[in-house]
Amino acid sequence: LDTLDAMGPDWKRKDTIMNLFREIDTKLSGFIRGQVTVALILATSYAIALSLLGLKYGFLIGLAAGLLSVIPMVGSVGGLFVGTLAAWLQTGEWQFAVAVASVFIIGQIIEGNLLTPKIVGDRVGLHPLWIFFALMAGASLLGFLGLLIAVPVAAIISVLAAFAIRQYKASPFYKGDKRG
Repeated sequence: LDTLDAMGPDWKRKDTIMNLFREIDTKLSGFIRGQVTVALILATSYAIALSLLGLKYGFLIGLAAGLLSVIPMVGSVGGLFVGTLAAWLQTGEWQFAVAVASVFIIGQIIEGNLLTPKIVGDRVGLHPLWIFFALMAGASLLGFLGLLIAVPVAAIISVLAAFAIRQYKASPFYKGDKRG
C-alpha cells in the first residue's frame, strides 16, 4: 500500500479509469449477448411459425429474418417482404400472404414490446423507457446509424452518469462541508 501511495495520484486515476472501462465493458457485452439472445428467439419462432403455416422455404426465411434482426428493422422488414412474396408466389392467395405477413408483424410487436426491453434492458441495466428514449433520440439524430449505436451509447452514458453522481455525493458540496 505504501508503494501505491508513493506512485502518487496517477495510480488512483488509472484505477478509477480502469474500473469505468470494466463497467462499460460489462454493459456493452450484456447488450451484445441480449441482442443475440433476442435474434435467436426470433429466428426460432419465425422458422417454426412459417413451417407450420406450410410456406416453402419458410424455415430458412424465418431463420434468416430472425438472425438479421440483430440489425434493427432489417430482419423483420426483410422477412416480411421475402416471406409475403414467397407466400404469394407459392399459392397466389392473398389470405396465405396475409397469414405469413402476420407472423412477422406479431413477431415485431412481441420483440419491440417484450423481448428487447426485457432481455436487452435487463442485461444493459437500463429501464425499458430509457432504451426506448435512446432509440428514438438515436434515430432522430443519426437515422439508421443512430438506431444501431443508441443503446450502447446510452449504456456508456449511464456508467459515466453513475460515476459522476457517486463523485458528487462523496464531495464536500453534497455533504455540506463548509471547509471543502
